[in-house]
Amino acid sequence: MTTRTFFDTLTSIVTDLSRDLPAEQRYRNLLEALLKLYPCDAAALLKLEGKQLRPLAFEGLSLDTLGRRFEVTEHPRLAKLLHSREPIRFEASSPLPDPYDGLVANQDMQLHVHDCMGASLYIDDLPWGVLTLDAIDPGTFDPIDPVELRTFISLTEATVKAADRMDALAAKAERQQLVARTLMDEKDAESEMIGTSTVMEKLKQEVSIVAQSHLSVLVQGETGVGKELVARQIHYQSQRSQNPLVQINCAALPENLAESELFGHVKGAFSGAGTDRAGKFEIADGGTLFLDEIGELPLSIQAKLLRALQSGEIQRVGRDQPLQVDVRIVAATNRDLQQEVNAGRFRADLYHRLSVYPLLVPPLRERQQDVLQLAGYLLEVDQRRLGAQGLRLSEDAKLILLSYPWPGNVRELGHLLSRAALKAITSQGRDSRTIIIAASHLGLDASDWNEITLDKPSGAAVLAPATSMAQEVSLKQATEQFQRQLIEAVLTQHQGNQAAAARQLGIHRSNFYRLLQRYQIQPK
Repeated sequence: MTTRTFFDTLTSIVTDLSRDLPAEQRYRNLLEALLKLYPCDAAALLKLEGKQLRPLAFEGLSLDTLGRRFEVTEHPRLAKLLHSREPIRFEASSPLPDPYDGLVANQDMQLHVHDCMGASLYIDDLPWGVLTLDAIDPGTFDPIDPVELRTFISLTEATVKAADRMDALAAKAERQQLVARTLMDEKDAESEMIGTSTVMEKLKQEVSIVAQSHLSVLVQGETGVGKELVARQIHYQSQRSQNPLVQINCAALPENLAESELFGHVKGAFSGAGTDRAGKFEIADGGTLFLDEIGELPLSIQAKLLRALQSGEIQRVGRDQPLQVDVRIVAATNRDLQQEVNAGRFRADLYHRLSVYPLLVPPLRERQQDVLQLAGYLLEVDQRRLGAQGLRLSEDAKLILLSYPWPGNVRELGHLLSRAALKAITSQGRDSRTIIIAASHLGLDASDWNEITLDKPSGAAVLAPATSMAQEVSLKQATEQFQRQLIEAVLTQHQGNQAAAARQLGIHRSNFYRLLQRYQIQPK
């Protein structure tokens, strides 16, 4: 090899340092340059991960080498290379087993490597991995100049350091993009807690208290009550509000991918893992991780989640080194987790770790006086979504909304109003300045709630399901019947105070007075 060839090869490697290349391509180029300088049968670049050396790039070895992990303690040649700061050559007579025996491509499986050498690679005075060269013929490496080899090794270390830094920058950029996307999603999401009922005011107070702490929160409540909304408020009112709020639906996690979604993975960790990927914990670092439907998480993943919560350390699938993260956990479920623990479907230790500060979101039937506030808020959203203006509720529609028990809670209210708004827009025209949503647009059968009772906790009048009703009663007659009963019940509650009754029903005083006349109701 001439001096010109040596320096031309080094120049090509230095040129690569300034190019934006994937790490894999950078390593392949490095090994190709190595084989030009030192012709041999095989060369490999291995990275130290924990107690194993993982092949990142190789030439002349069989393809299955890429999937192998060489335990340092089980391979004395690799161990000796790793712990030496100078290149080492193993003579053909060396008694130490060669880790590549039988792996050299196109080699008879019975033949052994007869000439072997390599060197450790150190980055910032810490062992990063090893570079190895192997040959079938003894004496292949006799002509190598030690100074030139040392120069090449130094350049290899520079290449590795450049690749690591570029990968780190790429990972940081990816995380920032994910964080930015998450923050944008948060900004677009509805996040205001609507309602002034007693139970809602109490919940808002609890949220403001716990938001300022670092405690894990378990948000419980029926389906559709707005548990995600509570989680968002906890984040927005906390000191982490400038960092991301990351949500993951545990019910939608396939068990075989749950670990990867939570903790991330490295390229090649499993079939389909084509690139390194950050998990939800990494993306939420410094912010809040919202684990929705936590009761659906498989037991096998619960143990790994518990370990992450206890230590603050996570580990990407396929990587040995742990990562330290600072994440505040808010979990939500519509299940009774204590019963799940008793039934053996949920870990008791994870339950206690999550429920440091439990919050119960009340069902809509316990905050009936909030229904019209919520309806107004949701109809404003529907106006923007449906490209309409002036969506308004008729007085009959308001009374029905106040009367209905809402088994699906706020989510059901939102879906019902969207359907009703679309029906009203279709019948009255999208260009109308005011579109009235009538009782008929709601699609609720009044005959199902013909008995009125008073909901003691919130003081709101609600209709109890009917046990029987004459089949010949029309929808109009049934609607008028429960409207009359509702108005009488609210008046009784407010001791005949018409202004207070009208306010609770969300009806203008003049309209309320006309209803009194229409139904011939005399306030007592």
